[in-house]
Amino acid sequence: MLQIAVLTFVTPFLFLVVVATAAQRFVYHGLPWLEIAQKPLLALISEFLAYIVVFLFMVVLIEGKYHAGFFDAIEWNWPGNNHFEVISLLGLGAVLLFALSGVSHFLPIPQKVPFDQFFKHPMDAYLTSMFAISFGPLMEELFFRGFLYPVLARRLGIAMGVFLTALGFGLLHAMQLGFAWGPVLIIFLVGVVLTIVRAVSRSVAASFLVHVAYNFTLTVIAFVGTGGFRHLEKLNQ
Repeated sequence: MLQIAVLTFVTPFLFLVVVATAAQRFVYHGLPWLEIAQKPLLALISEFLAYIVVFLFMVVLIEGKYHAGFFDAIEWNWPGNNHFEVISLLGLGAVLLFALSGVSHFLPIPQKVPFDQFFKHPMDAYLTSMFAISFGPLMEELFFRGFLYPVLARRLGIAMGVFLTALGFGLLHAMQLGFAWGPVLIIFLVGVVLTIVRAVSRSVAASFLVHVAYNFTLTVIAFVGTGGFRHLEKLNQ
């Protein structure tokens, strides 16, 4: 678990160094390295490459060391042909977004956070949105609900496992949110719901579907509200 955690948090920075250095040499001639490293596209590429490495490590660890099927070991357990369950989970993700949007009105939410840089240009917004409804939630669910939660639940009990998993999930996004406690609390509450879904259903796929629906609903609202990401300045209004 610790090896996966270290790999998850360290590899994106290592890949960013490599990717930004390569971009400076072959694409952004003359620009300072730090300015290049802050470009959203390069950050997304670095995170994508890092997640591939982490995923491969997860699979090798489970199937190589423990000789177990990866998806069976983490209790992926896709709902299968139960379409009603799939629709219910997707609906829960959408409802969760609207419910927490209501809660956010009572919290100190800053107008600008570091994550806003990913929505300064239409192309960055499209790429970020695609990542947020696909590979991003998949890897977060594999790590937090597939690996971390079972370990914590076995050692500390289900309630503490849910709390600590959600806390880690919130802290993961804290830097993107400028460490503002209001938005971090919202993400923590999202983590609580996702982990409860995983605990009750004994399915990481279930929490993944809720996670995707939550991000997708948020993306659709942003897309519609900005006229197809053409008027991104409206996000800060």
